[in-house]
Amino acid sequence: MKTQGSTIFSIFLITTGSLFGIWAAAALIGGLYRVNWEVTELARQYLVASGMIKPIHTVVDFYTHIKGIEYILCLICFVAFPLFFKYVNERKVSITSRKKTSQKNR
Repeated sequence: MKTQGSTIFSIFLITTGSLFGIWAAAALIGGLYRVNWEVTELARQYLVASGMIKPIHTVVDFYTHIKGIEYILCLICFVAFPLFFKYVNERKVSITSRKKTSQKNR
């Protein structure tokens, strides 16, 4: 059984969520309109505005960015290569040899 208070609270939550949803949709549509309906440009502007990416103005900025990516790729390779090497060098047991050993054990 629902009480009057919980019903009012659920209506309040639904109304508030709907208002925020309408506001977010209006902000997205307005932003897309300002960038001539280009989704990638809108995403780039949001990322620059939030500080997630920084515009590159000089060659030194570009080189620093590329060096950072290079270090991340090196770290991934240093982890992935030993795992791959271990996987490749595992001893493989064929199906026929398993059948022969299981028949011998019977």
